[in-house]
Amino acid sequence: MKLYTSHRAPNPRRVRWVMAEKGIQDVEVIEVDILTGEHKTPEYRARVGVPHVPALELDEPNLFGLDAREQAVIEMWTRRCEFYLANPIMLTVRHSHPALAALEAVQIPQLAEYNRVAAEKFMKTLDRRLADHEFLAADRFTIADVVAVVGLDFARLIKYRPPEELTHLARWLEAGRARPAAAAGA
Repeated sequence: MKLYTSHRAPNPRRVRWVMAEKGIQDVEVIEVDILTGEHKTPEYRARVGVPHVPALELDEPNLFGLDAREQAVIEMWTRRCEFYLANPIMLTVRHSHPALAALEAVQIPQLAEYNRVAAEKFMKTLDRRLADHEFLAADRFTIADVVAVVGLDFARLIKYRPPEELTHLARWLEAGRARPAAAAGA
């Protein structure tokens, strides 16, 4: 990882201070000359996306977007997957699985059914999207894919499977579940 910083700005100082308090030393710190506009160059913006310090460049794959447009698209699909898939699936499971009755004041089977139908409606949207996209929000796996796979996997508690005719969704879901990182937290 690389931390782009400037000794002339207060926000990077806070980051360096917290790193020192926590004993974090395995981050390469790169001084950026903001007075000459180094933070506004195309090279800098290509690395970190915005003309600001501090900025953290991660070694890991970027799951949240490389530039403002991609970040917006990923955020849009992430929110859609939360609101129209993960949350309805969660409510379906919580209001239909007997062991989860302890989490609700009253389990409402009609609420479970309503949310299952709503989630399946959105699954059709995802299936159409995935007909010509490998991933939901970008040309690579992103946080939107993580949110959607985890949401669908939660439905396994009630032995739910998405409708069989959603073949693109099934292909994408299988690929998501097969990723090495998918086992984390399982």
